[in-house]
Amino acid sequence: MNEFGIEHVWQQGDMVTRGVALVLLVMSVMSWSVIIIKCIQGAGLRNIAQRTKHRFWSEKTLPAAIESLGNRGNNPFRDLAIAGHAALSHQHNIEAGISNNIDISDWLARGLKNSIDDSSSRLQSGLGILASIGSTAPFVGLLGTVWGIYHALQSISMVDQPDLAHVAGPVGEALIMTAFGLFVAIPAVLGYNTINRRNRGLQHAIARFAHDLHAYYLTGSRVTTADVTELRISEASVAHRVQPFRAGQSI
Repeated sequence: MNEFGIEHVWQQGDMVTRGVALVLLVMSVMSWSVIIIKCIQGAGLRNIAQRTKHRFWSEKTLPAAIESLGNRGNNPFRDLAIAGHAALSHQHNIEAGISNNIDISDWLARGLKNSIDDSSSRLQSGLGILASIGSTAPFVGLLGTVWGIYHALQSISMVDQPDLAHVAGPVGEALIMTAFGLFVAIPAVLGYNTINRRNRGLQHAIARFAHDLHAYYLTGSRVTTADVTELRISEASVAHRVQPFRAGQSI
């Protein structure tokens, strides 16, 4: 039997060793489950973001635009459109009261912000598990390593002339537990960083869409690049026509 194999570690290990191995196995399953689920979720949200960019604003009516986003439950862009419409409708339909003192732009911005906060919370779900596993798995593996070295010292102390055969098993057990801890921690850390970077891009797209919705619900049209370019040209033209008055210059 291979004294450095996993089977030997399981058979020769005690309750602590087996417990550490099971904990690392559970951590690995949880880590990969979160990574796979978040990758699938991220791919779907990227497709929705592209569809929002190309199809939402090309529709002629708001119901058709919202319908173009699909009926998926986890759709922050659809939630934003519905939340903004609901906030605007509520502000228009309320009777005289304290709510009338709230500016319609602020009221709409609050409704959109609440939807953004909910979407951000859903995007960040699961990352705490990856962060916890990535930071604790090496120490759990280290516990198995220390326990394996303790067994090695016990084996050496029980023989008069110890040789490599007496300590090979426990030392191999210790090294394997260290490797287990690293194998669990490294994917968790890499997955956390990758998903967190992708979430920042999605949050930027969501915030930009919310800004466009805010302008659309208030003015009836979104702010486009052409509008900004035209505004800059207009400002440059005005600045060119209106020159500052200098001392000594005749009027």
